[in-house]
Amino acid sequence: MISRVAVLGSTGSIGTQTLDIAAAAPDRYDVVAIGAARSVDLLAEQAERFRPSVVAIADASLAADLVDRLPDGTELLAGEMAMAEAATAADMVVNGVVGFAGLPVTMAALEAGRRLGLANKESLIAAGPVVRAARAMPGAELLPVDSEHCAVHQCLRGGDREEVERIVLTASGGPFRGRSRADLADVTVEDALAHPTWSMGRKITVDSSTLMNKGLEVIEAHELFDIDYDRIDVVVHPQSIVHSMVSFRDGVTMAQLSHPDMRTCIGYALAFPDRLDVPFGAIDWTGALHLDFEPPDRAAFPCLDLAFAAGRLGATAPAWLNAANEVAVAAFLDGRLSWIGIAEVLADVLEAWPDLPADSIDAVLDADARARAATMARVEAVA
Repeated sequence: MISRVAVLGSTGSIGTQTLDIAAAAPDRYDVVAIGAARSVDLLAEQAERFRPSVVAIADASLAADLVDRLPDGTELLAGEMAMAEAATAADMVVNGVVGFAGLPVTMAALEAGRRLGLANKESLIAAGPVVRAARAMPGAELLPVDSEHCAVHQCLRGGDREEVERIVLTASGGPFRGRSRADLADVTVEDALAHPTWSMGRKITVDSSTLMNKGLEVIEAHELFDIDYDRIDVVVHPQSIVHSMVSFRDGVTMAQLSHPDMRTCIGYALAFPDRLDVPFGAIDWTGALHLDFEPPDRAAFPCLDLAFAAGRLGATAPAWLNAANEVAVAAFLDGRLSWIGIAEVLADVLEAWPDLPADSIDAVLDADARARAATMARVEAVA
């Protein structure tokens, strides 16, 4: 049976890799919808290649540049809700939209009862309580397209949920693993973007360098797998071969191992409950291999504990921290804030969180906007 797939954020890293997998298996996947924020040229090329029924562009001002470049019969949707509307055109939706803008796609897919492959972690971090309700819709299914949570999802197939003792998320340690807090005072943007394992966008690469990315993944794991924060651990594993682990009550720990390749996670979500025939992350076990694990240096990388703190506060605190982090990282990338200043600003802003509930999308959006304003003011004060 051919699965009808929508790829939103189709011009980004997750999106382009998803399309490559779909192109390699045309007997299994029919790409019926694609969408992007602004990348008109690549979006037009993808439309010509896959001939989807629907193409979405979030920046409505670019619609005129795109409409005449689409194949005959392809519908163009434009505007901030265009990709969310496109999500309902398929059976399987891959959400590769970057940042908070991915939330409407997540909500639209789940509320329409679709299977969602989620690479947009902000959906769960910022709006976990709201997304939780949408996941209860008939037919809705959420599969994580993220190496750590995809690994946990696979490990959980080895036991019942009530048998789970702990979830252990692995972190590469980023480019600054092993450095002390004092060593990090003068790191540059170029230093922070030199990730030793993964090739990612600028924002998420900086998040990896501060360990905020891992902290946000802790919040995401809590929402995805309904497990208490006290039962989620983070360990540094520089080889990035073990993508995460689950420990069960009998002392057994199951781990998912593969070479780093996001196509493994994307393919898992697309094919579930089956598996792809292409071994993207296969390991040659006949060769030498060593695996190292160490605790994270929480003094050097305080963003990890800030994320745990926001998660435990609940309500809109994760949304507040996520929004603040986006502003702080942007300021760092623009040269207006030091790397160490990211955590310092976030600690101040999180302390000022006004205990706002997360009982609706509007409440989450309000918290997001207020956090951004508070963080901008704090950045300006220290600049």
